[in-house]
Amino acid sequence: MTSNNNEVGKNTDKENQYDGPSKSQLKRDSQHLIDVGEEILKLSHEDIRSLQLPDELDVAVTTALKIKSRSGLKRQRLYIGKLLRSMDSEAIETQLRKIQHRHDTNTAHFKRLEKWRDSLIDNNKTTLNEVISRYPETDRQHINQLIRAAHQEKQRNKPPAASRKLFKYLRELEDGKSNE
Repeated sequence: MTSNNNEVGKNTDKENQYDGPSKSQLKRDSQHLIDVGEEILKLSHEDIRSLQLPDELDVAVTTALKIKSRSGLKRQRLYIGKLLRSMDSEAIETQLRKIQHRHDTNTAHFKRLEKWRDSLIDNNKTTLNEVISRYPETDRQHINQLIRAAHQEKQRNKPPAASRKLFKYLRELEDGKSNE
């Protein structure tokens, strides 16, 4: 009976030992790196170059961008994930997140400027005051001319040339503020 208790004690000791990550965790980690590779493939060529990928990974990404076959692309994505597992992928992921954040920020600015433009065309004085207070360097006469022209275009169902000019002016104001 004592030998039975010893065996139970041995099993408990083995169960308490850490054998590393579970098979499921390894699969999740592997899938995460495949997803990172897919995110890299969604970037523009300039953004991919800015990641400064190691040579072998850079070649694999370039090859993947050329592949048209679905099954071939799937294999290449798995290969990219494998390459990411064998290197320091955290630095690449950090750079990738910065690029994605920059794109998200640009989209948010773009949407805000569109909203302002539409509101200005609808003669919303509150929005005009908000734009002027945010950008004190605003040429009031110029922006009022752009608003009037865009408003008339909208009423006459003409192409939105003045509306585009108004948006462009708002973007210039935003870019001027960003550069300060």
